[in-house]
Amino acid sequence: MGGGLRDPLRDPLRDSDLSGGPVDVDGMGSLVRRLFDARDDTLPYLTHQQETVTRGELRERVAKQAAVFAGFGIGPGSAVGLRTPPSFTQVEVLLALWRLGAQVMLFDFRLKPAEVAALCASCRPQFMVRAGSNVQATFGFRPEYEVVTECRGTGRPAATGHRLVQFSSGSTGRPKVIGRTAASLAAEVDRFAGITGMPGEGDRVLLLSSTAHSFGLVAGLLHSLAAGVSVVFAPRISARDLLRTAVDHRVTALFGVPMHYELLAAAVDPPGLPDLRVAVSGGELMPPDVAARFTERYGVPVGESYGTTESGVVAMDVGGTLRPSVGPAAPGMVVRVRRGELDVALDESPYLFDSGGTQYADGWLRTRDRASVDGSGGAVRVHGRADSLVVIGGLKVDLTEVENVLRGHPAVEQAVVVHGDVTEAYVVTRAAASAEGGVPSAEELLRWCRERLADYKLPRVVRLLDALPRTSNGKLVRQPTLLRERAVG
Repeated sequence: MGGGLRDPLRDPLRDSDLSGGPVDVDGMGSLVRRLFDARDDTLPYLTHQQETVTRGELRERVAKQAAVFAGFGIGPGSAVGLRTPPSFTQVEVLLALWRLGAQVMLFDFRLKPAEVAALCASCRPQFMVRAGSNVQATFGFRPEYEVVTECRGTGRPAATGHRLVQFSSGSTGRPKVIGRTAASLAAEVDRFAGITGMPGEGDRVLLLSSTAHSFGLVAGLLHSLAAGVSVVFAPRISARDLLRTAVDHRVTALFGVPMHYELLAAAVDPPGLPDLRVAVSGGELMPPDVAARFTERYGVPVGESYGTTESGVVAMDVGGTLRPSVGPAAPGMVVRVRRGELDVALDESPYLFDSGGTQYADGWLRTRDRASVDGSGGAVRVHGRADSLVVIGGLKVDLTEVENVLRGHPAVEQAVVVHGDVTEAYVVTRAAASAEGGVPSAEELLRWCRERLADYKLPRVVRLLDALPRTSNGKLVRQPTLLRERAVG
């Protein structure tokens, strides 16, 4: 089992050897040093196929990369956007920037240029670090990427002490800008270390969750660095590659989203995984039938990790024995149910640029998840979203954002996007466009969306209607069944 972070005596020589430039010894730089110093440098940390990087080797890579970034003028308080695919390079660059005390804005590499530009317009990073090759054409996992650093003349330094910045769509369609401090991240690493059943030194975790999102980043990468866990990556997301990787590297733990477990549960004649003892799903609630099929096939129950980008892990059941609950609150987390929705206690607002609206108030983060808490054991049960935010393949998608993109088409008058089994868009075109014979086809509208949205946000079905149904008080109906009936009629 993993333990809490050790805090070794500060060694100025060790600090200077690792830094490669100005060192943020009291904030994120101090946390990075603690993560490295928590375990022996000879332990393996990152593995892909036949290539393994030890903790010591990564420490050296971080030092060299930090020296390069320092040459660009990156140091404590610099605001840096980072957009690279999951890779050894991503881990190396992130730790190097943090080691220098920079505020890192973590962009999902799947975002389209227009989406990145819109986020940069509000956040204004001073530097953008990205993979030099065409990441859109990348097929499968690559350990290494060329790194390109761009200086942005319109950027500005960090105005707050947040050192990790992530983006999450809100119910209004305007992205929320979420900041985490070094203290917040350190506390979450310790929370994971205090949860019974988490992988510890000597374990090998096959990490399928996105490293650009909280569960993959903190539970998968940072906790593993603190606990001496080896992180294994598969070459591709296919049942064959995942199983081969698990067998070849004698994987003892698996972190993913329900999609990955469904893929593995459906595999034909899969090999046994005798070393696997832990399987945890994060990002969205695990369907019980998927968990049951995976357990029947491989003999390992699927655990559940529930959290938010704003707070990190909130509740967790590593052993998968408490479903339909997501487990008790993680160590140090305080929760309440108010008006049927789950709130999480936070010392300060995690939102930057006033992007959170009313979601944080009076010391409480409103998750807007419908929930209940067991009165005796304290297990948290989540009943679904209370707003337009849905989770698809472990990634959060705001349906309002998709609607706004569709309404941006010159021929579209109104659009409603709903999510059931798949994401469906119902669209009404403008009368002028109809009179001129310029009504766009469903395929054209999908192309419009594809140019402006990440692929995981795209509607899978687009239907054109003469009019959208409304309630008696004039509100648009958002019930998938009624919308489908109107489309058929």
